[in-house]
Amino acid sequence: MIKKLGATELIVPIERIENRIFLIQGQKVMLDMDLAELYQVPTKRLNEAATRNRSRFPPDFMFQLTQEEFDDLRSQFATSSSGSTSGYGGRRYRPFAFTEFGVAMLSAVLKSEKAVQMSILIMRAFVKLRELISGHKDLAARIEKLEANQDQHASVINILAEEIDNLKLLPPELPKNRIGFRAEG
Repeated sequence: MIKKLGATELIVPIERIENRIFLIQGQKVMLDMDLAELYQVPTKRLNEAATRNRSRFPPDFMFQLTQEEFDDLRSQFATSSSGSTSGYGGRRYRPFAFTEFGVAMLSAVLKSEKAVQMSILIMRAFVKLRELISGHKDLAARIEKLEANQDQHASVINILAEEIDNLKLLPPELPKNRIGFRAEG
């Protein structure tokens, strides 16, 4: 997909944007570092613009990842940590996540033609994902049914395993003495 930006052209495939939309805290979001790269601004400047206009970014527009989410993210993408051997590199603070509404608000805060055009592309990616998800509701229902069956089967298996464990705890039966005459030798 190509969008004209004055004398230059911005070429960003929508798939590249879709791959940067994550599900965090039950919301589809994009991380500040990915948005900064797409808007071609430093992450620090993007976050400064958002925090300076905090009233425009309520929690359903933008939120900061928890430490646990940040650690998971760091391990998934093998990003460097602040404890590197040189003492430099990597993020030392938790990233911000922007929802679809937050991305739309960023274009107003950043106030550049590039930001507006990129926001349009990003909004289209969010819409495409929403359409893709809604188009597969029947598949999602079938998966939910399979998961419910799996949970039911798992509970039966757990009950059987507990019963087997309980049987192991019972004392072994002593051999019974035989009744009758026993010949020696």
